[in-house]
Amino acid sequence: MRNLLIASASLAMLGMTVPAAAQHYQQDGSKMVDSTLTAVLANDRRSGDKARDVYRHPAETLGFFGVKPGQTVVEYGPGGGWYTRILVPYIAGSGQYVAVNADSSKSSFPNRAREARIKGWPESFPETAAKWTGVDADKILAFESDEMPDEMKGKVDRILIFRSLHGMLNNNQADSELRALRDMLTDDGMVGIVQHRAKKDAPYAMSNGSKGYLKQESVVALFELNGFELVSESEINANPADTSDYERGVWTLPPVLASGDTDKAKYQAIGESDRMTLLFKKRP
Repeated sequence: MRNLLIASASLAMLGMTVPAAAQHYQQDGSKMVDSTLTAVLANDRRSGDKARDVYRHPAETLGFFGVKPGQTVVEYGPGGGWYTRILVPYIAGSGQYVAVNADSSKSSFPNRAREARIKGWPESFPETAAKWTGVDADKILAFESDEMPDEMKGKVDRILIFRSLHGMLNNNQADSELRALRDMLTDDGMVGIVQHRAKKDAPYAMSNGSKGYLKQESVVALFELNGFELVSESEINANPADTSDYERGVWTLPPVLASGDTDKAKYQAIGESDRMTLLFKKRP
């Protein structure tokens, strides 16, 4: 408990910044607990995010992926920043947090405003993440996947992809994005995946990514094709109550609730989607 209080105090004084000196660990029975991560998860800046911890299991997930302070960690497609608000204060004090989005030159845009917003993201995201976390923007890097500086290639310890693989496939960018990400990794670098999971016998229409769901075997095959090898898998983020066969796809479930008030209580009782949690290593 004393270690947790020390870490919490450091975070409060530094606006959630986690310096190397604040990395404390304590023994909780047979399980080692990272008190710095515990303090990050408990911080008031996450008050709007904490309700989803029960579905997303951030401490267990990051532990399974082997994410630690001092590493260089890429978050691919950070979106609204749910995991960013954990990773930046946890990593940026003694390591390097890097946000990466897809190569926008291969995308089409509905209007010029949307195009400008997407293409300006590498410049705007560090400031956005700084406001979310209290960590200085100059400690936060952001690039599109084809614009990672040469000096950073081969230097990334972990790449984390949370619920974004279906988007890569839907945009016909999966192969090119995964190959670009592979080039960023150290020789022993790894990729952690959390992805909405289709049933093994799901028809193509329900498992091709258009509904948000993918078959686990398809994800493994995709990574193997692009130079990776499965290291381990976990049921940390499994939800057997999710039937994954909704007409409106995964967005039928919380937090989106695409059907509005129709069967809302039913979908809230199911909770968030059933998710595979996979760890891949870079194959020589």
